[in-house]
Amino acid sequence: MHCAKLTSVTEKSLNRIMSIPKVTFNNNPSPFFKTLKEKVDAYFDSNQLRPTGNSKVYLKGILQAIVTLALYVILVFFTPGILISLLLCILLGLSMALVGFNIMHEGGHHSFSRYKWVNNISVHSLNFFGGSSYFWKLKHNISHHTYTNIEGLDSDIEVGPLMRLHDNQPLYWIHRFQHFYWFVLYGATYISWVFYQDFDKYFTGRITDGMIKTNLSFKEHIIFWGSKIFYVSLFLIVPIITVGWIKMLVGFLIIHFVCGLFMAIVFQLAHIVSETEFPNADPATNKVDQEWALHQVATTANFATRNKLISWLLGGLNFQVEHHLFPKISHIHYPKISEMVKETCAQFNVKYIEYPTMLKALKAHIIHLQRLGKPQLIS
Repeated sequence: MHCAKLTSVTEKSLNRIMSIPKVTFNNNPSPFFKTLKEKVDAYFDSNQLRPTGNSKVYLKGILQAIVTLALYVILVFFTPGILISLLLCILLGLSMALVGFNIMHEGGHHSFSRYKWVNNISVHSLNFFGGSSYFWKLKHNISHHTYTNIEGLDSDIEVGPLMRLHDNQPLYWIHRFQHFYWFVLYGATYISWVFYQDFDKYFTGRITDGMIKTNLSFKEHIIFWGSKIFYVSLFLIVPIITVGWIKMLVGFLIIHFVCGLFMAIVFQLAHIVSETEFPNADPATNKVDQEWALHQVATTANFATRNKLISWLLGGLNFQVEHHLFPKISHIHYPKISEMVKETCAQFNVKYIEYPTMLKALKAHIIHLQRLGKPQLIS
């Protein structure tokens, strides 16, 4: 059965990789997920399809990689006039995000290719841009995908004291303005990721405050420091030599702000909106009341799934419900799988959260931020 293999994360592997405290879900047999998996398995079996990517995914990935490299070379070695350079910096920031969505993200979930070595190369594209694929896989694949929207375990909802993303986080006076200044902080996320968050994880050994310290292998130490040195050379030292430090600094800030803003918006619209839930584990039992699959549906939202251009650009990340239920299935299958998910949700009276456009999802996110910035009245 394809789905059983693609969705299971064993407690043994979690403890070995990340030393996560024992928080479990209500794992009574779920007719919802059992029925859904049978439909999805039947789809792959009857059509004789692989759950991983195909030639279209490879060609798109190669195209995006070439465009990203070309933009870098033009800016650094054939620097055009100011206005054109500013435009190219914006495009490079967007292109880096697209590589993250379509190549790195799929490789990290082993859904880019059926070949392990291709997926490993794909996910390590993040190291090319200064990040750590090792920490990302722990943070995203395990922390976020297993414990979505759970305080202390999902690192994606812990973005610092200046943003309040759910009711369990402390309320400060500055949060009343967060629905205005959010884009500035989101734009700074990529620089923070590369220069602060990775090093914080490296030296503390923790992905979130709720995790127990874990140790890196010698190989991962070498990859971590080698990636950082390569990134600094590529994005700071070489541009200083070719264009000077002022142009380098302006270009660097624009590229990374655009990349960070674009990535943050896409991921926030998937979970931090008006209708998604933020469950807590029972402190007495360390158990989440919902079954895992129902938890994923309740904490995740889709947007603009009928927009083929957005789906192409985002690598199917607008189909977040399907992605969280079947993270090792390539995004090229999500439009078809979403029909099965919607049908099964309707069958079992499960709420399916979807916004028709990206703009409406963004509006729902801003409304959510505005609500959380106000003092809550206690009746």
